[in-house]
Amino acid sequence: MISAAIPSIQVNANGHENMVQQINQLIQNDPDLKGGIAGISIRSATSGEIIYDHQGDIRLRPASNMKLFTAAAALNVLGENYTFTTEVLTNAQVKKNTLQGNLFLKGKGDPTLLKADFDKMALEIKKLGIKRIKGNLVGDDSRYDDVRYSLDLPWSDETTYYGAQISALTASPTTNYDSGSVKVKVKPGIKSGDKVAVEVTPKTNYVKIVNHAETVQEDGKKEIIIEREHAKNTITIEGTLPVKAKTVNEWIGLWDPTRYAITLFKQSLANQGIDLTGKITTGTVPDTAKVLTSHQSMPLSELLVPFMKLSNNVHAEILIKEMGRVMKGEGSWEKGLTVLETETAKFGVNTKTMVIRDGSGISHVDLIPANQLTLLLFAVQKEKWFPAYLNSLPVAGVQNKMVGGSLRNRMKNSSTVGKVKAKTGTISTVSTLSGYVTTKSGQTLIFSIMLNNLLDDSEGKKIEDRLVTILANQ
Repeated sequence: MISAAIPSIQVNANGHENMVQQINQLIQNDPDLKGGIAGISIRSATSGEIIYDHQGDIRLRPASNMKLFTAAAALNVLGENYTFTTEVLTNAQVKKNTLQGNLFLKGKGDPTLLKADFDKMALEIKKLGIKRIKGNLVGDDSRYDDVRYSLDLPWSDETTYYGAQISALTASPTTNYDSGSVKVKVKPGIKSGDKVAVEVTPKTNYVKIVNHAETVQEDGKKEIIIEREHAKNTITIEGTLPVKAKTVNEWIGLWDPTRYAITLFKQSLANQGIDLTGKITTGTVPDTAKVLTSHQSMPLSELLVPFMKLSNNVHAEILIKEMGRVMKGEGSWEKGLTVLETETAKFGVNTKTMVIRDGSGISHVDLIPANQLTLLLFAVQKEKWFPAYLNSLPVAGVQNKMVGGSLRNRMKNSSTVGKVKAKTGTISTVSTLSGYVTTKSGQTLIFSIMLNNLLDDSEGKKIEDRLVTILANQ
């Protein structure tokens, strides 16, 4: 509970007395914080000394601020030049343009595979003279375990893009790289009474669309509901969309991303005129198989941009499993989170004060003190990969999506535009913001604002913005 009974601690606040007074007034008087909990930590980016601390040692749910730990650990363990490979292999011979056996598609965790990448691999297979596959198309996702959801993912998030299943073999619909999902675009028909028009990206028969939505008159109600059936890939569209209304876009997490990826690859092979006589299935690549072609992802330094700026949960969990695989020989949450804790401790962060259940922060069980978050942000500044880390953070008020990210429509005033680089976080009743701000006087401050037990998390964002604006004006 926020109250005058819980004093804020100001350590080395010399020259910041006005800032301290303004922050104290805000957190004590804002009605949206009544009954909520705020953990606030502000440090000097130069010395690391805490300038302001309000309940900074209280464990709070970090939401997507958890990704600040995941990104730092991944850079430390894997390196900024790390790439993910996808391979096409076979242990069969080619005779008279026919592959006399199975073709394998082996995923090694690439969360950025697009339909265009499958097309390129299919073209390489065609260039080898293969026109027919007399066997099965086998997807191998064995690099990671087969646990698809993190421990505390709510059942209601199953069909969302941000709660999509985790697999070592997966695919993304667009260059936002929402792995394991499809983009569903709904447009109104030409006239009232028409069915709405539905377009799925990528075009695939892996999903079945059931369209019950209708176009209504221009002054009619705009209410479109897009839902996927549990454990199936049937997407139902209900509701109404007025004539000339704007397009409705939704991203839907799919059931079984491994089969989704194999299905897309089969489509790519068919587009190249390569006939598959067998079926789509899953399995492991035999030791005797040889690589026919492969695809490399962008390096981790580039992958961090969509991961952090757009707050991609699937990327976070894939990085956790990849760290587990690389360091412990097992691509699981258990091993990956052990690595995350080990690496985090190397930055001087006290992991014994935390509860870490995933890499994305979607869990309502994750608990992090704000002071430990600012300690991490101070420590990583000395790492050689810090420029890539800093570049991945959303930038306040910058409209370019891959620069501004989740802060592109926030803090658009002159004192903060381009001067705040920070990670946002939102889950129900929680809003967080942690990062760096360049002040009016030219110094850099590190901050972590963690607001929990809110009645309205959107109000929490307004409070964060006001707090950071106070810092920026120092």
